[in-house]
Amino acid sequence: MAVKKLLLDDFFEEEQFSLIGIHCTIEDFRLAFLINQVLDIRLKRNKDDVHFSKDNSVFALFDFDEKQQHISYHLVANICKVKHDQNQQLNSLFGDENFGSTTHFLLPEYKKVNYLLKIETDLTFNKEKLILNKLLKIPQVVTAYSIDVNTLKTKNNLIFN
Repeated sequence: MAVKKLLLDDFFEEEQFSLIGIHCTIEDFRLAFLINQVLDIRLKRNKDDVHFSKDNSVFALFDFDEKQQHISYHLVANICKVKHDQNQQLNSLFGDENFGSTTHFLLPEYKKVNYLLKIETDLTFNKEKLILNKLLKIPQVVTAYSIDVNTLKTKNNLIFN
């Protein structure tokens, strides 16, 4: 009797996207505005941010779909600070409540990156280089560079749908 083997890799293709890490200290809405100007796109704040319930972290997400060229842009914060109650000390000098915060990262491998620009399409090297050069012309951006998505351990955190 013949044995047939069904491989799921034949049915599911990897999503093609490019990822750019951006180092800057400005607010997310300001960066989205500046990227809109230099790339001539219209990033808008998504109603649903990227939320992870296990550690209660929320990352700001901006989207734009360019339907004619079949390109989707996603600007997402890489850093989230979550405030939480520390152990309550009853006889403390400044009251009963002490608050602390924990920093969470969307991509823990890149803790120094402030924002990530995910471009969902199969970009050529020249087009990606052109986008990087335009991003580097923004005065508030310290640096921006391409991230190899094949080496990411937490690639599943970049699924926004």
